[in-house]
Amino acid sequence: MHVKKGDKVQVITGKDKGKTGVILAAFPKKDRVIVEGVNVIKKHTKPNQENPQGGILSKEAPIHVSNVMLLDPKSGEPTRVGYKVDADGKKVRVAKKSGEVIADPFKK
Repeated sequence: MHVKKGDKVQVITGKDKGKTGVILAAFPKKDRVIVEGVNVIKKHTKPNQENPQGGILSKEAPIHVSNVMLLDPKSGEPTRVGYKVDADGKKVRVAKKSGEVIADPFKK
């Protein structure tokens, strides 16, 4: 998959086209991602321990990974993702538009 949890992406097709958000979860086996504030659905819940009142909750549903594009760290525009081997011999993701190395969201 070309995107990871924590990446900032833009939706390129569908009812939420043009919206941007951070990936909250990625499901590589199903080729789906959950993006913050995108594809929000209403879920009817019975009263339970966590939610004694019950009612209607809004939550994000997964969308197909092909419907999102990573945002370029330099310009903030949607870009395709390439891969290069850096000087240390590590495989890194590179933005095709600017050539900028895409920082891993959870590496320091």
